Amino acid sequence: MYDFHNIALTPTQSLLLNIAILSVIVFAVLRSERRLDDSNPLLMLGILAIFGISGRILLDPLPNFQPVTVIVILAGVYYGAPRAIALAGVIALTTNFVVLGHGPWTLFQVLGWGLVGASGAYFSDYILKEGQLMLNRLAALAIISAFVFNWIVSLSILLKTDASMLAPYLINGLLFDLYHAAGNLIFVAWLATPLSEIMTKHLDTSSSKAVSEPVSSTL
Repeated sequence: MYDFHNIALTPTQSLLLNIAILSVIVFAVLRSERRLDDSNPLLMLGILAIFGISGRILLDPLPNFQPVTVIVILAGVYYGAPRAIALAGVIALTTNFVVLGHGPWTLFQVLGWGLVGASGAYFSDYILKEGQLMLNRLAALAIISAFVFNWIVSLSILLKTDASMLAPYLINGLLFDLYHAAGNLIFVAWLATPLSEIMTKHLDTSSSKAVSEPVSSTL
């Protein structure tokens, strides 16, 4: 029997394939969502979870390069802290338990992304002004969030070592913090505007965060 599927890919080829798959997922979900007429915030959170889970798994070969931080910030901006924290928990637990490895660090990831989502909710009036998504402000928060998230997750090493190792560990990880920050900028440029458009459509109209006009983006 022929084994035509036994193809060895280089790491670069595998990464490009994963990026292509993620792009197809993003395109397909956005296209299918636009056919829906009814507002459904829970549906939108499900879509965000799909983006976060698939993006984190498929882009795992790139260190600290994944869309979760930006997605959770946007969830906080549009849907508030509780839903953003719940989304962070679903994404972290699912990706770690199924593929990336589950352990005590998962709790710190949930705490880190939960704080990021709460920050998005806290600064929502600053990031979303009169129906306009301020991309420069979102990008600034995304950069700061990269460092905050990584430092919170780094606290998990205290479960196995003493506090004297924390500062060297943080310094050693600065390059990965910069990778995370740079990745967040890319995802703000790539995903923020289309996600904001459909998130506006699926706002909870009973919430004080509801936006009456279609969202637009500006620098």
